[in-house]
Amino acid sequence: MKGHDVAQIRNVAIVGHGQEGKTSLTEAILFNTGVLTRLGRVEEGNTTTDFDEDEIKRGISISAAVAFTEWKGVTFNLIDTPGFSNFLTDTRICMRVADVALIVVSAVDGVKVQTEKVWGYAEEYSLPVAFFVNRMDRERADLFRTLGDLRKSLHPAAIPIQIPLGTEAGFRGVVDLLSMKAYTYPTDGSGKFKEEEVPSELKERAAELHHALTEAVAESDDALLERYFESGSLTTEDLRAGLVRAISTRRLFPVLCGSASKNIGVHPLLDALIECCPSPLDRPPVEGQEAKSGERVSREPRAEGPLTALVFKTISDPYAGKISIFRVYSGQMKSDSSVYNATKQAKERIGQLSLLRGKHQTPIERVGPGDMGAVVKLKETGTGDTLCDEKSPILLDPLPLPTPLISYAVAPKSKGDEEKLSGALSRLREEDPSLKLGRDQQTKETIFSGMGKVHLEVAVDRLKRKFGVEVVMKTPRVPYKETIRGTASLQGKYKKQTGGRGQYGDCWIKLEPMPRGNGNVFVNQIVGGVIPRQYIPAVEKGVVEAMERGMLAGYPVTDLKASLYDGSYHTVDSSEMAFKIAGSLALKKGVQQATPIILEPVMTVEVSAPDDAIGDVIGDLNSRRGRVMGVEAKSKNQAIRAMVPLAEMLEYAPQLRSLTADRGDYTMEFSHYEEVPAHIQEKLVAGAKQEEQED
Repeated sequence: MKGHDVAQIRNVAIVGHGQEGKTSLTEAILFNTGVLTRLGRVEEGNTTTDFDEDEIKRGISISAAVAFTEWKGVTFNLIDTPGFSNFLTDTRICMRVADVALIVVSAVDGVKVQTEKVWGYAEEYSLPVAFFVNRMDRERADLFRTLGDLRKSLHPAAIPIQIPLGTEAGFRGVVDLLSMKAYTYPTDGSGKFKEEEVPSELKERAAELHHALTEAVAESDDALLERYFESGSLTTEDLRAGLVRAISTRRLFPVLCGSASKNIGVHPLLDALIECCPSPLDRPPVEGQEAKSGERVSREPRAEGPLTALVFKTISDPYAGKISIFRVYSGQMKSDSSVYNATKQAKERIGQLSLLRGKHQTPIERVGPGDMGAVVKLKETGTGDTLCDEKSPILLDPLPLPTPLISYAVAPKSKGDEEKLSGALSRLREEDPSLKLGRDQQTKETIFSGMGKVHLEVAVDRLKRKFGVEVVMKTPRVPYKETIRGTASLQGKYKKQTGGRGQYGDCWIKLEPMPRGNGNVFVNQIVGGVIPRQYIPAVEKGVVEAMERGMLAGYPVTDLKASLYDGSYHTVDSSEMAFKIAGSLALKKGVQQATPIILEPVMTVEVSAPDDAIGDVIGDLNSRRGRVMGVEAKSKNQAIRAMVPLAEMLEYAPQLRSLTADRGDYTMEFSHYEEVPAHIQEKLVAGAKQEEQED
């Protein structure tokens, strides 16, 4: 069972572009460390960390999964993360709780789009990085071409600590440049290896690279550099110690190689993670906000310190219930105890703690500092919450959640399932906080937003499978509005005579446009009691209700001033109802004569794109009736600011991915309403009439 020596823990986020072999590498590590008796395959749907039905069906990782194992007395918490852009929020969150990022790169294809993104996340968290160049057994695989790509695209301090034995189909092992030993493997996937001398044909090349590695390590540390100048070399101990410091401080980024599917090079990778990569003790103490005073405080990874833990993932299991996965930064989490949720300001009862290996749970009594664990059925706790000691409460910094890129309107297929849908969507958001749920009060639609169409399709599949709710997903309606350009004064008169008491209401209303964004105003200008005071609120109510559905295409009326200035009444037949109807009639007739127009929401859009795609992106924004306001450098990309009508942005995400080879992102927020062009207004009015006829 796990020990609690913080120095003997490695929290490793396995990250990279989609389908580069992250899950296969995780599986190979679990197999080589003895926790699996059979090597699972992604294509067979039997891997430990891709256990969800959607992952098995699609053959990709959709959700991050944690798997613990042990190797040479060291505990590994492996986090197998998604590599497709729709699901990278999960990856980014999990990198927050890791101590090293192992970026998996294809020896055939090199650095891809999501490789650059996960590298950016590692920079964001100042996270040490190691590279594993996978698929060395494939045709056209080349470690040194890939190394050049890493240095050019990511960082020039990527440094090989291994080189391959053999090429392509003849790949059979690796040479360790630290120990100057060779490890050869059979091709049966057993992972068994032989330690040998470096082959004669590689000795000169290995010696050159060993020398380059020694120089790079020496240059990363002044004391080592001085020692290197004095003796002309470094001892093995100095070289390893210097490499550990250089990796921990992000001065060097080691590059290893192998084949996850053939199970070649996994054992030296594990050794390198132990010998060269940081434990929780080597990382800066976690910082947060003292819950009572608001001051910034830090917590060291000490077992005797106050409990400080962050819930970084939630899983809704149909059998176990809600599973909260957490990392402990300080103190100890114990089974059958109570903790304080500083985020929700609530106490939580901790039941049985467990360690996760995919979906399998291993009971444990306590989880110490630097370690990861899971607990079921916490009532208040969600992803991103801080669990701590109530006597020493702390709030860790919130998790980074991006703005959703695409939205759809969703409705249950079966009538009466609205409440069931709402509950299911809320539980789904517990699992995936990058999903967003809202209600458009104007269009009366439930709006479901996410990072891409595939993201939302997967969410809809889970709604059906996990919660038994089937939904219809469609493009949301644009919340257009109507207003007037001119002025008009109209009479609204309602007179009805029956056998008994009649109905009589008469009012004159003047309509004027208001400045854009000022909303609607009702003004009472009645003097002399031509309309009794008690009926005036009824007139206003009729006017306000009539504004809910405009005269052109049925959109709400806005930015209008309605002034009630004259009218008449009947001492017997007048009533509040009659004046309400009269006010409504006056508004409807008046709007039609005051040059009504349709307004559309305009969004402030910021698009981040690489230099080589800027022209295409700007051209596309212009074709969407956008107005580019400026372009400025932002990190490695260019940021384009523009004003674009919402109607033109509903299907923008896939187009941007196409224009930028999946390297672009964008955010948008509501800015203001503008008049739609005449030809679009004609289409909207015609569409509204057709809908009315069909109804």
